[in-house]
Amino acid sequence: MASRTITVPQATRTRAGGPLLLALSVLGVLGLCVLLARSAAAPASPLPWLLGVLALAAIGAVGVRAVAQGEHLAARVLPAAFTFLIAVLGVEALLRAYGVPAGLIPTPSRVVTALWNARVVLLQDTFYTFVLEALLGFVVGTLSGLLLSLLVVRFRFLERGVLPYAALFSSVPIVALAPVVVKAVGLEWPSKMLVVAITVLFPVVVGTVRGLQSADRLQLDLMHTYAATPLQTFREVRVPTALPFVFNALKVGSTLALISAIVAEFFGTNGHGLGFRIQIEVGRFNLDIVWAAIVLASVVGILFFGAVNLLERWAGRAR
Repeated sequence: MASRTITVPQATRTRAGGPLLLALSVLGVLGLCVLLARSAAAPASPLPWLLGVLALAAIGAVGVRAVAQGEHLAARVLPAAFTFLIAVLGVEALLRAYGVPAGLIPTPSRVVTALWNARVVLLQDTFYTFVLEALLGFVVGTLSGLLLSLLVVRFRFLERGVLPYAALFSSVPIVALAPVVVKAVGLEWPSKMLVVAITVLFPVVVGTVRGLQSADRLQLDLMHTYAATPLQTFREVRVPTALPFVFNALKVGSTLALISAIVAEFFGTNGHGLGFRIQIEVGRFNLDIVWAAIVLASVVGILFFGAVNLLERWAGRAR
């Protein structure tokens, strides 16, 4: 009986070697970090270390290209995870190789240590900034924007009289709006919440109005032919058409909310919040705590954006 030889396609072999190349590159850069951490001083010439990091990053890039050729979970997770790890470890190695002072740019390991040591204070500041200021301001701005959008769509004179000013007011920089509101309302959290609400309001108004007015004219005529009430037409035609526009505005607002709250805290606060923590620690040259606060703000912002994205998917399935 003749034996059959099973040939593995080249693409399959390439994808199988992708995770190995990723692991090799990450472990290689990690080894460079360990060697530099054990040395008492920075090396005389950082160029070889730089070339080593770049070479290992190139090996990892080949692995990413191989892993990304597929629809499985690893094709979606591994490239992003590798990029994060190689960036963090590469920065750690290069900062140590070039002997950059911690007071200028702290290494990622120092940032992680500061994040752990000051976790109680930083988590309290994160709760204060996100929940009391960003989240409440986002909810107030969103609800106000939706209500104003319904009035603008219902009454034509409001569209011509309000929308131009809404677009104009939305272009006002946060650094110009925040000090005025903080000085007028006070140093407590309601002033920052108001800044966030104003920042979120106008993108929601513009996006919702555009969405409600983008309903297909043929569908509107069909509902009129069926003798549908204005409420039925609004619920069955205008709302489904407007939802993508609304959620796009909410995604923009979710990123602006946390930024606005942190910037507003620079102009006055009662001693709480990520913005206050960043400002006070920069004055003390504790840049490791500053970067730890930035990391927390970034993580919260990503989670907030992801929550809005999940809400959009749920609304799309519910339709």
